[in-house]
Amino acid sequence: MCNVYRPPGPADVALHFAVDTRSVVWPASVHPRTPGPFIRLAGGEREVVVGQWALIPPWAKESKLKFSTNNARSEEVSEKASYRDAWRRGQRCIIPAADFDEPNWETGKNVWWRFRRADGQPWGLAGLWNTWIDRSTGEVHESYTMLTLNADAHLLMRRMHKPDPKLAADQQDKRSVIPIEMADIDQWLAGTVNDAQALLKLAPVGVFAAGPL
Repeated sequence: MCNVYRPPGPADVALHFAVDTRSVVWPASVHPRTPGPFIRLAGGEREVVVGQWALIPPWAKESKLKFSTNNARSEEVSEKASYRDAWRRGQRCIIPAADFDEPNWETGKNVWWRFRRADGQPWGLAGLWNTWIDRSTGEVHESYTMLTLNADAHLLMRRMHKPDPKLAADQQDKRSVIPIEMADIDQWLAGTVNDAQALLKLAPVGVFAAGPL
């Protein structure tokens, strides 16, 4: 899972993802339940939206949830109550990230690692979004979640997070974000559920430039 990342600046997002960022701002670092940018389709065109990094489900009674929704297991999105409506409706988004951090426990202590792309380009991470309206005030809340995938077999990402000594190495359920390559962004945003499902895969180790902070 991921709990902190840094988006590129608006000018870089506009240039790389071909979106208009002139009317939006976002913080330099994003944490769960803080605002961050995501890219979705609106009227067939890409738009960048700033919303809460923690998806508010359509059935929520309030915007402040008592459980975490900033990461969603991609294996569960079609059935889990918090995400299934967004998944079935095709409310998929791209989350631009310059880099993200993950904890490494190989020394027995938490050592934070930073993950960038080896080609120097920003990440376009797979996500889901939802628009939630507070019935008592009419206030509109945009929000999103970052999809993850089991990484127990990934030579790099399986090294992150604290292992459970009671479980075998291939049963840890280590998680990784899911990068969407530039050539696949339109398929992710506008394709069918089956089109999107085909893109839920881990990036090769060579895509990553990673190391301790």
